[in-house]
Amino acid sequence: MSLWAIIPVKPLKHAKSRLSTVLLPEERYQLAQAMFRHVLSVVMQARSVAGALVISRDTKALAIGRELGAKTLQESAESNLNPALLRATMVLISWRADAVLVLPADLPFINDVDIAQLVSLSRDRSIVIATDSEQDGTNALLVRPPGAIGYAYGAGSYARHIEAAERKNIAVQRYESPRTRLDIDVPADLRIYRRLIAEGQHSHLPTLAPTQGES
Repeated sequence: MSLWAIIPVKPLKHAKSRLSTVLLPEERYQLAQAMFRHVLSVVMQARSVAGALVISRDTKALAIGRELGAKTLQESAESNLNPALLRATMVLISWRADAVLVLPADLPFINDVDIAQLVSLSRDRSIVIATDSEQDGTNALLVRPPGAIGYAYGAGSYARHIEAAERKNIAVQRYESPRTRLDIDVPADLRIYRRLIAEGQHSHLPTLAPTQGES
C-alpha cells in the first residue's frame, strides 16, 4: 500500500483563536507551530507512510513542511478545508497513492503507535476514523482508495464521514486512542495539555504557564 498523509495547516499566526482568553498571540503561535512540527515529524518517521503533503495558505507552514521533508501545496486564499483536501487528494492520486491519511496539525501527543494502528486497521475499500473527545469531529481519517468518500469536515464531521462510507458500502473501522482524541482548541483542552506535559516527557511542546486568574 502506498499511503500518503495530508496535513492541512491554518495560518499559524492566526491559529487557536478560541484560546485567546488564556494565551497571548505569541503563545498561540508557538503552540500551533510546535504541534504542527510534532504531527509532521511523527508522520515522516512512520515506516508505513510513503510521504506527507502539507497544504496551507501560510508560507511559514509550507516552509516548515519542506524543512521536515514533506511535499507542499499552496492553498488559495478563498479556499476552505474540504475543497483544499479534495485538491490535495487529487494530487496524491496523480502520484499513484492508493490510500490517504488526513491528520490535523494540532494533535500534540499522537505517536508512531497511533499511525501503525490506523494503518493496520485499513482494508481495501475502507475508512479508518478517529474522533475527538466530544465524539463530534474527525481527528484522523484514512481513506482507501483515495477519494472513496467526500470530505465533510466541520461540526459533526465524525458522523457524516461514517454515513458517507456506509452509503457507498465502504467498510468503517473506528480507532480509539487518548492521543488522537485530544486536539487543542478550547481552554479545557489546554488544561489537559498542561497536566500531560507535567506528567510526561514532552520536550517538543511548550509548557505554557497559566495566566493570572485562569481557572
